[in-house]
Parts: sequence; C-alpha cells; structure tokens
Amino acid sequence: MAARDSGSRGFDLVFIAVLSGIVAGLFVFGAGFIYLNHISFFMPAQSRTTVFLNESLNQDVIVTSVFADLKDSVVHITTKGLENNSFEGPVPTRGQGSGVIIRSDGYIVTNAHVVSGAEDIEIGLSSGYVTSAQVIGTDPSTDIAVLKIDAPFELKAAPLGDSNDLLPGQLVIAIGNPFGFQNTVTTGVISALNRTLRSSNNFNINGVIQTDAAVNPGNSGGPLLNSKGEVIGITTAIFSTLQGGFQAFQGIGFAVPINSIKEISNELIESGEVVRPWLGVTGMTVNSEVSEVLGVNVSEGVLIITVVEGGPADNAGIRGTVHDPSDPGFEPGDIILEMDGEATDTIDRLVEVILEHEIGSTVLIKYSREGVVHEVEVSLGQRPSG
Repeated sequence: MAARDSGSRGFDLVFIAVLSGIVAGLFVFGAGFIYLNHISFFMPAQSRTTVFLNESLNQDVIVTSVFADLKDSVVHITTKGLENNSFEGPVPTRGQGSGVIIRSDGYIVTNAHVVSGAEDIEIGLSSGYVTSAQVIGTDPSTDIAVLKIDAPFELKAAPLGDSNDLLPGQLVIAIGNPFGFQNTVTTGVISALNRTLRSSNNFNINGVIQTDAAVNPGNSGGPLLNSKGEVIGITTAIFSTLQGGFQAFQGIGFAVPINSIKEISNELIESGEVVRPWLGVTGMTVNSEVSEVLGVNVSEGVLIITVVEGGPADNAGIRGTVHDPSDPGFEPGDIILEMDGEATDTIDRLVEVILEHEIGSTVLIKYSREGVVHEVEVSLGQRPSG
C-alpha cells in the first residue's frame, strides 16, 4: 500500500545514507578557526550565578557519565558491497554507520539502510576489537536491522528505556561515528514527539522523536539516550540541505522510538522478518479538491490506484483506477470509506486500521463505486517483505 507522494514537499527528509567511499583529504584547522567575541553577562544576584554554574556542571557530569557507561555498547559499522555502474559495471562500495548492542550475546540494532546491499559487514568496538557480523533480519518499513556478532568475551548491552515517558525539552545524548569519527558524543534536547517519517518502501514510521542533537552521516543506527543512559531511540534521519557535496545538519534530527524497536527486534531475532497484514492495494487520500477533479460525490476516503493481482483486494473484486494512455481521461477506482466500521478518511488511517488486524482475518470493507456504496468481505494476507 503506497501513501501520498512526499516528493512535493519543500524539503527532503534525507535518510542518513551510508557514507560511500573513503573520505580522503587533509583537514586544515589553522585558517578555519572562528574566534568568539568575549561576552559579559550582568548577574545582579550571586544566587543566580550559582544556579547557572550548577546547572552547567550537572549537565557536564550527566553527559560524561553516560558516555563513559555507554561507549562500550556503541559499535562502528563498516560495510562493503558492489553497486552497478552503467559505465563500469559492478564497482566496489564502502559505507559506514553506527549500531548499539542490545544483548550481551552479540545482538546489535542499527538502521536497515546502513546494511542494505552489503556483502560484508565489519563491527568495531570501542576497545579496538573488530569482527564480522551476520544480518539476522531487516525491516525496511521501520528502517531497523538486527545484526549478530560472536566475541570471545561478554559484550556490554545498553539498557533500553521507555519512549512513552519522553517529554519535549528533555536532555538527550547521541553517540555514534559521524563521517567515520568514532565515539563521537553530541547533546541536545527532544524538540518534538510523535513525528511521522516515510520509510524507503513508503511505510509510515510513527511516533518518531525529533531532536536538535547534532547527527550526521555515520550516526545512522546509533543510540539516542536519555540522562539515565537508557536508549530511547535509534538515529535514522535528518532534515538536511546539500552543502559542498555533503548533507549538512540543520539542527533537526529524527530517531525511531525504542518501544517500536523492542517489538521489531524481538520479531527479527525470532523469525528473521516482521510480518504485517496486507490488503494488496496502492491508494491516495480523497479530499474535496481531489473529489472535484475525479468528478465523484465522495469527499473523504481512499481512492484505490492499483490492485495487486492475486492479492486480497483483487480476490474480493475491488477495482483500481483505469487509465488509457491514448485517452487523457481515466476511470476512478473504488473509494474505500470504512473498514470494520472504522472510517478510513486518509491513506494513513487505512494503513493503521489494517495493522490493527491479524493476518488471515476477515474484514468488512465499505466502498464507493460510481456513486454507489457497496460492502465486501476481504481476507487480509501477509505483506510481502521488502
């Protein structure tokens, strides 16, 4: 099921892609210093000065303590693979990312896009120990992957928090390997909660955490931590603009919430995949403007664009939109109005309602076709992987 195309937005939510190639060159700092002017603040009350100093010192203690406790649980991921080049054929690629150990027996969580297409995956620990990793499973719909390593010693697993307990303004700490700089720690706050990102396969990632903690390519898959040193999310995306050939951080980063990751990682460890119910359609939200263009008398619902042949909707007789290339017009498909009595006024709501059901369960769909409302029972299938 595909949702509305997000390409028309004025900016791109750029998944922090695997940093391909080896970044070569000399970083010359001498001429690049930006000197800060000395600024004096008038503090009329001694107590006010003391409060600010204590707050600053407390945060320093928190951050340094969390980093000391968690650095051994954060890993550096290096990937190698082949990418088809139209001129040269398959060419070697190399990427970098981050991950976090969630179990002492070697299970690691990272982003699915970090390991996508990788033929060899190498894990580096803060101690300098390096070993190869096996992909246990990936879930592109949430951009989460689970890896497994075998080490001759017990690994330190990071404690997992509760993303339902988060509040805007709360201190957060990110640890990762931006641009290959290992064990980098940055801080910020939770800027907002319950954001929604669109995954690489057009699936909504809900409950996303927004933060202003600096994250860059290479931070992908690394942990976002609270002041207790608990993982509350996995860094996955940034709001970015292109500067000098690199995606530049703009103070807006996103992390998949840990409560979703707990459920997904458990499924991946147990079965290697995450299974979800499936209707077998692509569609778009119908509103008053779309209704006017379509020439239909329905102002809310989901217009079916395509129906997967042999899928649940196809087997139930639901029709998609028909377009004749020789004719500028088209015949609108069915418009889904309800599923099991739940209004489906947007494509996102339709997906949510589907996910509330089990694979193989039968749902009653109310839909409009050529101005006439119909009902049909549909047996939900299993969403194909990928």
